[in-house]
Amino acid sequence: MDYRRKRKLTFFTIGLIFLLSGIEYAVILPTIWRYLQTLGAAPYFLGLGLSAFSLSGLLSGPLFGHWSDRTRTTKNIILFANLFEIVGNFMYFMGYSKWLLLSSRLVAGIGTGAGSSIFGFLTRSTAPEDRATVFAAVMACRQAGLLIGPAFNIFLRLCDFQLGPFVVNKYTAPGLFMCLLWILLQLPVMFMYWDIPPQDTRDQDGEVREVDTDGEEEGEIEEAKPLVSPKETPGSYGAVSPSQLNPAISNGNLPHFTPPPSPPPQSVTSNPFKNFSVTREFLKEEVVVLLTAQFITLFNQTALETMVTPLTQKYFNFGELENSIMYCICGVEVIAGFFFVRWLSGRVAERVVLAVGLIICNISCIWCLIFLANPQGGFSWQLAEFIIGVFLQVLGLPFVAVAQVSLFSKVTAEKTQGFSQGVRRSVGGLATILGPLWAGGLTDNLYVMLGVMVALLALLTIMMVFSYDRLLEPRVVQHADSSEECGES
Repeated sequence: MDYRRKRKLTFFTIGLIFLLSGIEYAVILPTIWRYLQTLGAAPYFLGLGLSAFSLSGLLSGPLFGHWSDRTRTTKNIILFANLFEIVGNFMYFMGYSKWLLLSSRLVAGIGTGAGSSIFGFLTRSTAPEDRATVFAAVMACRQAGLLIGPAFNIFLRLCDFQLGPFVVNKYTAPGLFMCLLWILLQLPVMFMYWDIPPQDTRDQDGEVREVDTDGEEEGEIEEAKPLVSPKETPGSYGAVSPSQLNPAISNGNLPHFTPPPSPPPQSVTSNPFKNFSVTREFLKEEVVVLLTAQFITLFNQTALETMVTPLTQKYFNFGELENSIMYCICGVEVIAGFFFVRWLSGRVAERVVLAVGLIICNISCIWCLIFLANPQGGFSWQLAEFIIGVFLQVLGLPFVAVAQVSLFSKVTAEKTQGFSQGVRRSVGGLATILGPLWAGGLTDNLYVMLGVMVALLALLTIMMVFSYDRLLEPRVVQHADSSEECGES
């Protein structure tokens, strides 16, 4: 199979992985609140349940990323991570107690750590100018899952039967359904996913050069090294002087001699973490700004998502069906937003896209603080205020998400992208832990909850204004004498 076909099938499989992650979120989120209530859980358990999923992802992300950077492979990592999704969702289906449900989200969250390896793989296998487009497409797949998920909930809520010792109802069915989907996903990963070589191991005509198990070019160092160095001195290796010629050789007789011991083989690939410094890599001004953007936007998003279900139940008496329809509509908006950002990224700088997203997020948060903290008026007016607030919040997400991920991949080292993306996703995981916990304890005091969110966005906006000039891909300096240095070594 040629390289291009493998690449397309691999990217298609990555899209399926993110599609299922979106479906899982959309299937479980609308029902987990009522599920916990049937198990006698206190309201704060909603925040714990949502945070547990992010906590394990926070811890596993850098580990899976480090693994992929070391081995330059992701296929085995994905297959291994999906096992945690399978087990975790089956535990969710069992649902004997609130503690088992909490543990199920903890186990399933480990599987999300493979996302850092996938983003590292995408960074290595795409050109910088195409990266925002690829990331937008991958994120759109997850949002498509968020769109499709509520549709599955429409028929899952009709389940009411016994499966051996387990009860299958509208609360436990999502766990069984996702368990089966993750099992089926293992087949495409095994047969349609390849650890294709990085971008720089292909010739200009698209052919793939031979690579070793670590994904680097075979004999790259040897080809760059000249046979005879211009600075070769008599008596050195590779230089022969007349005085060194053996008389037996001049007579045509080759004496038998033991060849000198060959030098130890030089490793074709160096350790990607050699000379790597966490402080030097992640305390750069532009990296700090992008990690802060990752944290604050996800903190606000998950806090609002946690608030939405109790809010719609309190003011609009929404059930599972109404919440599923709401998430479905939001999914359509987000997918449209990602495709627009994908189109926009090829025409304007990514920092401009990030700035537009932050402006929209600021407007959204201020709107929610004014109109949703203490809704006034009749049912229609309150519903209109709620719809506008949710629309603005969802509108800004694609701009910020795509821009900060793409910029982050460009301002951090490419050889350690798996680990760096794991750190980025861990920062996001920390936000998705604290966001639900923050919102879950303040559902009756929305002024405090939303006020802090507005302050965080204002802080991020100020940071971006002062660091705007640094939010660019660093220039790569080509060293013309690199081959000479290889020859002299």
